[in-house]
Amino acid sequence: MRRTLVVFIAIIIAIGVLISNLYYLQINSFESFQTRSNDNRINVQTVPPNRGLIYDRNGIILAENRPVYSLQVVVRKTKNLTEKIDNLRDMLGLTDKEVESFYSRNRYSRSFKPVLLRDQLSEKEVALFTVNQHLFKGFSIQANLKRYYPFGEAFTHVLGYIAKINSNDIKRIDERGETARYRGTHYIGKLGIEKYYEELLHGKPGQRQVEVDSWGKVIRVLNFTPPIPGKDIKLNIDIQLQLKAQNLLGDTRGSIIVMDTRTGGVLSLVSNPSYDPNLFVQGISSKKYNELLNSKDRPLINRATQGRYPPASTIKPQMALLALDTNVITEHTKIKDPGWWIVPGSKRRFRDWKRWGHGEVDVNHAIEQSCDTFFYDASYKIGIDRINPFMEKFGFGQYSGLDLGEETKAIMPSREWKRERYNAPWYDGDTISVGIGQGYWTVTPIQLTQATATLARRGEIITPHILHSIVGDGGEFTPPVQASQPIKLKDEHYWDIALKAMYGVTSNTRGTGHRAFANTSYTVAGKSGTAQVINMAEDEEYDAENISERHRDNAMFVAFAPYESPEIVTTVILENAGGGSSNGAPIVRALFDEYFDHIKTKDKLDEIDG
Repeated sequence: MRRTLVVFIAIIIAIGVLISNLYYLQINSFESFQTRSNDNRINVQTVPPNRGLIYDRNGIILAENRPVYSLQVVVRKTKNLTEKIDNLRDMLGLTDKEVESFYSRNRYSRSFKPVLLRDQLSEKEVALFTVNQHLFKGFSIQANLKRYYPFGEAFTHVLGYIAKINSNDIKRIDERGETARYRGTHYIGKLGIEKYYEELLHGKPGQRQVEVDSWGKVIRVLNFTPPIPGKDIKLNIDIQLQLKAQNLLGDTRGSIIVMDTRTGGVLSLVSNPSYDPNLFVQGISSKKYNELLNSKDRPLINRATQGRYPPASTIKPQMALLALDTNVITEHTKIKDPGWWIVPGSKRRFRDWKRWGHGEVDVNHAIEQSCDTFFYDASYKIGIDRINPFMEKFGFGQYSGLDLGEETKAIMPSREWKRERYNAPWYDGDTISVGIGQGYWTVTPIQLTQATATLARRGEIITPHILHSIVGDGGEFTPPVQASQPIKLKDEHYWDIALKAMYGVTSNTRGTGHRAFANTSYTVAGKSGTAQVINMAEDEEYDAENISERHRDNAMFVAFAPYESPEIVTTVILENAGGGSSNGAPIVRALFDEYFDHIKTKDKLDEIDG
């Protein structure tokens, strides 16, 4: 009887233990074991594609993918997590911010998924951790490819950059129905070529089917579909010319554009100051971003396509064409310039930059010497209603068509524009200012470049473009160049008049740019410009030395070469440089020398070798 009681009690205890275990398994730990059970199955994992590379016209890489190493932790696989991280503080120099970010990410991550602890380990840190990895169970190093721009700020405003996908990007991706394409991808093109040609550069993700255990560890790969890498692309940009232009600008705020007048290919596009795009790929700090955002020099702005400047005298050749085409003047029309001009019926004087005047001038001399008085008179007789539509044909007030998303149309004013903008009528004085490229009229450097190329091509408009070719499995594909309806004049000889005068700017001793282009191995046609930044009283004299640096005039110069058979066109704008051709023209000369004496010679040698 006693034995029976003992056995009975033992059975009761065993049943109790069993029930207790069943309760623990089915009630207390149900969610944990259900998760493990669900995860002990076949997983479909996305394999992100490699981003396409970007090259200059010579095949030199401008944007590449470099391997980077990150330290990750699977929390469920490690013990004494806090102790391990403290040890890594001493070993790898983990910062408080990195540790705080890790714990923050870990709160919202499943315990068997890897959580980032440190990104972009150095080779020394990778080696140090690898040697001691046996002490850190659950910690591992993951290798990935990350975008890198080897020339830093020299190409920022051309290439742009990629950065981590944010909520706004996700919204746009969803709207375009491209969610599947960006699975497994953390980066997207944000600016410049990286954004404009995102579809080409991104590629398509692949996938692999894997069997995983309850800890999320891959047991075996069942099926693998490789990703399709993004296309490599080649730009028209010439690295030699780009670096030369950046060096010539130095610390001066401004922009330089060099374009092939035959194809529209942009050989150089520089905006200064710039910034290092690698900062955004790595994840720029709030402090550094605010420094860039709030800088009075505005480095985040692409001055070449977004900078808006009065065109000043650079547009006098176009104004001369319009005056000829509307019969306001002829090739032989002359006026006497005493140094000022008065609107008929008023007393206000519009001064010429040369206070004592240019004497008797015709259209040729007016362009060569940049005579304001001649164009005051011509623009008054032409009127804004004919100036606006004619200048729009040259691309002013319009998008240039350049394959960059960051561009403004600037302002080509009209009566309607002023009424809408200021609710005010258009006055004769407004027309006079517009006639010499001042007043309400603003342009971007890329517009000036396109307009000057149109002059060089005698009215044939060409669309500027940075992309040269798309490199694929079948070789290189060069996109067709888009051309617009040419500008037609009543007499084709008018082109000769304007272009000959531009040639005189650089070749005649009285030309405003002749000093910079002495003894060249090529011929040049150009036009200088001095754009006022602030308005001055009628009798006030401009004194660059005694005026605030930010209020000094902008110096501008546009030119193309050779004069007889144009190959390249250049626009240089130097902010607050004090005005005059002495600043812009020497830079144009240096760029033309680089092209004709080095780059063009190299291209010919490459053709011979080919």
